Amino acid sequence: MSVHFGHRELDAAASLPDLRDSSPLLSALPALCHRLLDDGYLLLRGLIRRERVIRAREIILEHVAEREALAPGTPVLDGVMPAGARAVAMMGRKGIAHHPDVLAALEAPELVAFWEAYFGEPALTFDYKWLRAVGREQFTGAHMDVVYMGQGSPRLHTTWIPLGDIPVEQGTLAIVPGSHRAPGYARLRQTYGRSDVDRDNTPGWFTDDPLEITETFGGQWHTADVAMGDVIVFGMHTVHASTTNTTDRYRLSCDVRFQPAADPVDPRWGGDNPTGHRADAQPRPRDEVRAEWGL
Repeated sequence: MSVHFGHRELDAAASLPDLRDSSPLLSALPALCHRLLDDGYLLLRGLIRRERVIRAREIILEHVAEREALAPGTPVLDGVMPAGARAVAMMGRKGIAHHPDVLAALEAPELVAFWEAYFGEPALTFDYKWLRAVGREQFTGAHMDVVYMGQGSPRLHTTWIPLGDIPVEQGTLAIVPGSHRAPGYARLRQTYGRSDVDRDNTPGWFTDDPLEITETFGGQWHTADVAMGDVIVFGMHTVHASTTNTTDRYRLSCDVRFQPAADPVDPRWGGDNPTGHRADAQPRPRDEVRAEWGL
């Protein structure tokens, strides 16, 4: 099967091996913690109760349908895009992201319990939710999350929650295992990985061609089909991207961040009314910044 990754077309089986399933380690916390430190991510199948996610998906797609952004005459839960589909802004929008049935999935008790067990202390999650409906031919370029939210806890982690059963061709998360610690990525971590999109006006994505990352710094991209109830968790310096959605259905997903409650919180994302990124931020040209970094 071929899959689009950025603007390239690849043989998925040969070029994008599966992410490792760490669900069997959920009852062995020390081994689970070691794997996250080693791989930089965990794929946890069925961590969230599936019925919570189905209900959240229903609420979100009803919201999309009310904005006339679903194909007429198709089942709402299918999330089919109409011709010339337009984006529906949901990122950081409390009206939809904080609907009780949506929060029941995004802040599921079983998810909070996982993070409190991992940290060994009470956990905090940002009120801001990165809720997305990714359309046809859209994808996320290669980046580290630290450039967007690195002004708080060094123990901040991302939880990526698929809000649908998502095959690779619909736009799943892709990760370079070990990129958070591999020697080949040291220069990337010391330059790009210490920048901040608001403080330094640097671009968030290092590149919109994910294969440039592995061709330059080594390693291999991994991805996997995911289902409602699955989550993928990873740290701030793990390089990730997404495959390209080449289907006629929205890819619904949400990024939720967790950290120890006692740690400092990035002021852009904490509190009841997080400010988010600077409205006047103007990213510098990527080539110019990369030349300064020697990359």
